[in-house]
Amino acid sequence: MKAVIQTVRNASVMVDDKITGAIDEGMLCYFGVEKNDTEDMLIPFLEKLLKLRIFKDENGKTNLDLASSGGKLLFISQFTLASNVYRGNRPSFDSAMSPEKAKNFYDKAVIYLRSRELVVETGVFGAHMLVSYVNEGPETFVLESDKFLKK
Repeated sequence: MKAVIQTVRNASVMVDDKITGAIDEGMLCYFGVEKNDTEDMLIPFLEKLLKLRIFKDENGKTNLDLASSGGKLLFISQFTLASNVYRGNRPSFDSAMSPEKAKNFYDKAVIYLRSRELVVETGVFGAHMLVSYVNEGPETFVLESDKFLKK
């Protein structure tokens, strides 16, 4: 699994000219699943995401996780995170999980994140989405399951 995480002042996602999710201050997370990912990796991955202390405290130090900051989460599926852009000039998506299996991961992730009593907004899995946001900082982080989880 891979995630690109940004601290945002606001973010929204539109599908077919309708807003499907919008947040004010919080976290925008693009989430992709690869063929080698397993369901037992999902919760530890999401816990790592939620525990990242990337929000500023009252002293301006990045000391707070999402819940402590009172922020919200916009969680967007993005299979292109599983691309390989190093061979040739056209991205290869051979390592991306099949859409059916990836949707199952995404749905389980959303259910889990919402069970943590967070405000979680989403796009629509597999849809063409227009994402708008104001990145705070700018601060952008990349989380990859193979960097901290044993397969």
